[in-house]
Amino acid sequence: MSIIFTLAELKTAIANNPESWRPLVLTNGCFDLLHIGHLHYLRAAKSLGKSLVVAVNSDRSVSGLKPNRPIVPEAQRAELIAGLKPVDAVVVFDTPTAVPLIEVLQPDIYAKGGDYTPETLPEMPAVRACGCRLELIQITANTSTTAIINRILSGK
Repeated sequence: MSIIFTLAELKTAIANNPESWRPLVLTNGCFDLLHIGHLHYLRAAKSLGKSLVVAVNSDRSVSGLKPNRPIVPEAQRAELIAGLKPVDAVVVFDTPTAVPLIEVLQPDIYAKGGDYTPETLPEMPAVRACGCRLELIQITANTSTTAIINRILSGK
């Protein structure tokens, strides 16, 4: 059974069986070139609730955020994320922020990396409006997709 949903399918699945989903944790990101930092982050996010929904930026939204990206197409990134043990559902989204997902899914917890603050998080007004809790997860692995790409390009 696939755990990759459209937003409408996911909303219906949660509404039809809330006891299997709540408390629901929502997080989002590009997840281009998966690395150990992604896994540590997703494990920490999952520990905050009963289910973890990961929203993966579409190719179009990634290219709007990061030059020359993504490296891996959205369907492959979504499938890789769906294959990770902490993840209960994946949805691909095409907007610059996760605000529409927060508004539709009404998560109990919205998780983001500790490199954000409530003041720098573009989704913060939506988080407040839906009444969910923000959890900032500290980065434990000293790696990033950008650092990996730069290392490859430098030949070191």
